[in-house]
Amino acid sequence: MTATLPTATPAAPERAAGLGLLRLALRSRRLALGLGVLAVFALTAVIGPWLAGDPDAVSVDLGQAPSGAHWLGTTQTGQDVFAQLVVSARGTLVIGAAAAVIATVVSVVIGIGGGFLGGVADETLSLISNVFLVIPGLPLVIVVAAYVKGDGVLSTVLVIALTSWAASARVLRAQTLSLRGRDYVLAARVYGEKRWRIVLVEILPNELAIIVSQFIHAVIFAVLTQAGLAFLGLADPAYLTWGTMLYFAQNAEALTGGAWWWFVPPGLCIALLGAALSLVSFGLDEVLDPRLRTRRPRKGAR
Repeated sequence: MTATLPTATPAAPERAAGLGLLRLALRSRRLALGLGVLAVFALTAVIGPWLAGDPDAVSVDLGQAPSGAHWLGTTQTGQDVFAQLVVSARGTLVIGAAAAVIATVVSVVIGIGGGFLGGVADETLSLISNVFLVIPGLPLVIVVAAYVKGDGVLSTVLVIALTSWAASARVLRAQTLSLRGRDYVLAARVYGEKRWRIVLVEILPNELAIIVSQFIHAVIFAVLTQAGLAFLGLADPAYLTWGTMLYFAQNAEALTGGAWWWFVPPGLCIALLGAALSLVSFGLDEVLDPRLRTRRPRKGAR
């Protein structure tokens, strides 16, 4: 009898590469710091509203500075700023994530779809992308938000997503045009693979890093845009976010009145969230792009 030698499975190199990326991710300080801050915000958004109390409850302490009874002071109507800040975290993250998901899905469909199909479909989708790129983003957001004002949170999410997908679609289209001429894509076409399977198996995984990066930037754009719309009074004031807190603080002249505890915390949270998302993006770039990895000298080496 002849003994059969064990052969290495094709999944072994992929598993080793995955473990290597995981080790690099665990060693990335930027990624760890960014994920830590995001975890704090996410935990606050999930369980915070049940612990902070009713943000609309009023008290006799009108416009009070931070104290033991009110950690971040009160508004001019006696509402607790800390409770509003905690509850607003959920609204801000929900709008940011929802708008980013919609914008990313649209950019993937238009960018990868047009780049892979080519021909008339690519020209039509590219024309649509160029139109949205040419129109100034901020005026478009303001005009559309003013038109649909009062239609709820969904309208705000759709307005932000509508104005934030075009640039990502152009990036994905350019990458798809480069990938569709690779040998493994041409081989899949020769073997008669269906188009949807070539896109999902051969092209989409190679653009996953770009998609994740574009999603993170879409979240940052959505949070900042929502805060700007709310500050201008173009968002639903009944839905608490950090932007609506700034809107109410501005209307009450908190800045001129010296009520810093009303507008500084939401502004600081917006800045921290944007910084954390940027750190995650930079950390993922270092992990996924070998050219950005920094080699650390070993201990004892000169």
